[in-house]
Amino acid sequence: MNTRVIAIAEMYVSENVDDMLITYSLGSCLGVTAYDPVARVGGMIHCLLPSSRSNPEKAKEKPTMYADTGLVALFSKLFEYGAHKDRIKIKVAGAGAPMDMGEQFRIGERNFAVLRKFLWKNNMLIEAQDIGGKKPRTMTLDMATGQTCVRTKGTETVL
Repeated sequence: MNTRVIAIAEMYVSENVDDMLITYSLGSCLGVTAYDPVARVGGMIHCLLPSSRSNPEKAKEKPTMYADTGLVALFSKLFEYGAHKDRIKIKVAGAGAPMDMGEQFRIGERNFAVLRKFLWKNNMLIEAQDIGGKKPRTMTLDMATGQTCVRTKGTETVL
């Protein structure tokens, strides 16, 4: 088993059944897994912020930092590897509010709204989600099975 850690503002796409993709500390950040069970291609992204408009130069340098540009990068790479939009299973975690930062920020909510808008425009649906709240999450994608799991405070849930 090859463990591939996806850090904040990173993504990884794989077709290797020996890979286990994992990301940690999903609070307000958005974690997304996408897996095509026929092509056996999958990927994961850990987006920090919703909109690249806040810093276009940074977005050019690191598009995966932002949900709007990161999702484009993730799905473009999945399609390059042979995934088909009609078969992709999309699962989501995070998008919470781990710290009381006030109503004006709502980064988690905004991250999730950007994802939903992106998927709606591309006629894709979320199959499962574990979002919101104050708890941090760890998310995994097992490339051998396509199974996504979310761990929170010792409890693991299969999405």
